[in-house]
Amino acid sequence: MKKIILCAICAICSFTAASAQSAPKFGHVNTQEIIQAMPEFTAARTEIEKLTQQYEADLKSMQEELQKKAEAFEKEEATLPENIKTRRNQELQDLYQRIQQTYQDNQQALGKAQQEKMQGIQTKVLDAIKAVGQEGGYVYIMDTTAGIPFISTTLSTDVTASVKAKLGLK
Repeated sequence: MKKIILCAICAICSFTAASAQSAPKFGHVNTQEIIQAMPEFTAARTEIEKLTQQYEADLKSMQEELQKKAEAFEKEEATLPENIKTRRNQELQDLYQRIQQTYQDNQQALGKAQQEKMQGIQTKVLDAIKAVGQEGGYVYIMDTTAGIPFISTTLSTDVTASVKAKLGLK
């Protein structure tokens, strides 16, 4: 009887030890910190800023042209025949509409460029997170910047440094 109890205790102990070793692992990561540390992000941000400045300069030039034409029209308006007033007024309206359309087009182009540049960076980070997760045997790796209300740091491992290392970042 003692041998059966002893065997049962040993079996329970080995089962408990085995299940403790295979407990699911959870991780968390700060993708914003990782992305901001990437040289690709810095380069993309610089390119977007240059593009923004170029678009702003173009719009400023168009607005200055509109301003000059409007001032010239105001000075000459009293002496111009009605058909020329109408034509110049229409030219000013067309230029104003072109400025509005250019602004909208520029905003769309900036959004598209930013999305394209960030998509490659985000894909690279996600691939690194997946690799760290697979290598570390994690069940989940959650992004702390995604607005998750609570992550237990005692039950979850911060893998931000591991993902940075996978990407070759400091």
